[in-house]
Amino acid sequence: MLQTKSALLGLARGLAGALLLVWCVGILGRGYWTPDEPREADIAWRMSWQADKAVPLLAGEPFCEKPPLTYWLAAVPISLFGPSAWAARLPNLLYALITALSIGLLARRCAGQFAGYVAAGAVSTFLLCYQVAIWLATDAPLLAAVSVSLLGAYIGFHAVDRPQRLRGYLLMHGALALGFLSKSAVAWMVPALALLTLSIWERRWRELLRWELYSGLLLQAVVILSWVYFVYTGPQGMDHLKVFFWNNLVGRFTALDAPAQIQYAAGHKNSPGKYLLELPLYLFPWTFAVIAAARRAWRERRNLGDQGRTLRFALACSLPSLLLLSLAATARNIYLAPALPGVALLLAWWAREIVRRPGIWDVRALKVTAAMLLLGVFVFVAVLGLLAAEEWRRMAHGSFLVICTAGLLLAGWLAVRAWSNARDHAMRSLAALFLAYCVLLAGPGSQAYRQIDGWQDLSGINRAIRRDAAGAPLILLTPDETTLAAFDLSAAGGPVRPSTPLVAADVQRARQLAGADGAILVQLPKRPLAVLERFRRAPADGRDALPAWIAAANLHLWKEYAVPNGRRYGLLKNTP
Repeated sequence: MLQTKSALLGLARGLAGALLLVWCVGILGRGYWTPDEPREADIAWRMSWQADKAVPLLAGEPFCEKPPLTYWLAAVPISLFGPSAWAARLPNLLYALITALSIGLLARRCAGQFAGYVAAGAVSTFLLCYQVAIWLATDAPLLAAVSVSLLGAYIGFHAVDRPQRLRGYLLMHGALALGFLSKSAVAWMVPALALLTLSIWERRWRELLRWELYSGLLLQAVVILSWVYFVYTGPQGMDHLKVFFWNNLVGRFTALDAPAQIQYAAGHKNSPGKYLLELPLYLFPWTFAVIAAARRAWRERRNLGDQGRTLRFALACSLPSLLLLSLAATARNIYLAPALPGVALLLAWWAREIVRRPGIWDVRALKVTAAMLLLGVFVFVAVLGLLAAEEWRRMAHGSFLVICTAGLLLAGWLAVRAWSNARDHAMRSLAALFLAYCVLLAGPGSQAYRQIDGWQDLSGINRAIRRDAAGAPLILLTPDETTLAAFDLSAAGGPVRPSTPLVAADVQRARQLAGADGAILVQLPKRPLAVLERFRRAPADGRDALPAWIAAANLHLWKEYAVPNGRRYGLLKNTP
């Protein structure tokens, strides 16, 4: 039997507190990390003061890869608190909360209050969903919008009367309108495929013909076409719309005739089975629990009764999107994030069932998850030891040791408790597993973030480069988006960006622009971790791994800059 109301209330409080802690650590407790966050931060910073807000700008140039809603919202705290990382990511707390509440309410409707808590915790702690929640990008608001739309789709599809059906579908369309402004038409993928799959699976074709399903399209049209109008009436409006809606959507699935910089199919190449092979990592630490849930659902498929509705909706929200994404030309882990709410719903149904009557495979799944988290404790020990060996002189020793030791011991103790309770107290075991994972993220994880911040901070490099250039012309030669954004965000000046890719004409043009006293900035290859370089046969001399074209172009490396164990840049000057 499920526990008393007071026990569920205590579970809700613990869930809310743990999630808020891990969100704050990941969202507010670290700087900008490469490769994407400096670019997103620069776009949001420019959005906070640029006059035309319809088209995002990267270092002053149109960036038509994504619609602007994410940048509009991030621009608000940036305008109030400045372009610091915590301010730019402040809206992510709202996105994470909306995602958890939406999927929690959906699971509660399907399978009860306890299932709602499990679904909210699962969708917030799947490794991929947590990465999306704490990352400054358009995926966090997209996941929130899709989660709300799925709640509306479930209400509308299983409504008992017309007003309820209309409210549900209007909620779905309103969320999808905002999802579209976050990451374009990809927001429609999961709910549209889910409704189509459910109509076929349950042989309810009439649902696709109900006017209530389409009534909210007018709402979407007003929101989306208003933005499209402002893009169209702006400079190069048609060209921008083509990139937004053709290159960035169709170009993700197949190669198009387009300039190299908007050939999206050329990057992040897909391969057969990529998502399936990587799915266990995306679902960590609940991978084996999801496998047990799928097994139980399959074995009980003929005796599910009303609960068959929950499982069909969960599978319709995840499997069709997984199949479609597997056919695309490009593949990144975050593309699959909007399909994971369905997996969280499946896990919530399973959690409710094993609290009532656990099976041997369910107990094994709990124990294996506990063992994985114990292994995670030892992995953290190794990682933190490596960080301490590398950064000992620069870190605050006392707080590092206290927080890491306390967190690792508490997480290990909770994992052992989860193991011991797996057979007789499934709810306690699940709660202990969840808390152990949150402790690892908030305790030792926060200390790892502090050290990794130093490897990612490009602002110090930008200041040093501008100081050494001393007002002379500075040319960024074929910079990537991260370099361009970091220089623009730090107000390092107005760099000239010759054409890419690098060819001899680019170097000659850069030499002419720099003149006799100017300098050319290039990105150099990274080196491995300094702690690993100790095992190299020949020690690094600080100027190794230089591209051969530098000497061939009659240039020499004048200054070198690098963040510890991270990016490396060089200032080139004409050889006398």
